[in-house]
Amino acid sequence: MEPLTTTYPLKHSVPKARVIVVFLSVFLCTTILCVLQLRFFNPKIKDFYSFEVKDSRGRNISLEKYRGKATLVVNVASYCQNTDKNYIALQELHREFGPSHFTVLAFPCNQFGESEPSSSQEIESFAKGNYGVTFPVFHKIKILGSEADPAFKFLIDSSKKEPRWNFWKYLVSPEGKVVKFWRPEEPVQSIKPEVAALIRQIIMKKREDL
Repeated sequence: MEPLTTTYPLKHSVPKARVIVVFLSVFLCTTILCVLQLRFFNPKIKDFYSFEVKDSRGRNISLEKYRGKATLVVNVASYCQNTDKNYIALQELHREFGPSHFTVLAFPCNQFGESEPSSSQEIESFAKGNYGVTFPVFHKIKILGSEADPAFKFLIDSSKKEPRWNFWKYLVSPEGKVVKFWRPEEPVQSIKPEVAALIRQIIMKKREDL
């Protein structure tokens, strides 16, 4: 007598396989979309020179043009108790070390005591007419709050120091990294050794590359 064998139909094997295939397909597609989004739609900003800003006339300017230089980034104001001494000292600094290896970059801001009420072009004319500045004066921006300019926000996040008044200064290396910062009450003379050291590095690197 032959042994009895019971055969059960595999009712659920095919549907389960289909579910697994669908799940893996969805997972793979989601992963690819996330990678593409990170790669093309949300590129990571690595340094200060990766940003774009606007000039006094509202035209887009890439900060990439300043890569390779030492830059001193300053939030300026026209009607502040610090205006005269800072503009004079900044222009002297720019004249002494610039423009081949160093530049001052001025960003007007009206968030401190409302001491920069004029338009961007008026601010530029004021700085050039009264202090003979030859360094760039950019479009008026906000540097605090949710509307803060991304380039200036990078300086604040990198240094962990947020400006509390006009004429805070951030020294940026030729590679776009924040080296040091100074408060408005600190004399510009104290900045010179740091700028000179960066310029020496720039010159030495150029000689090595020859």
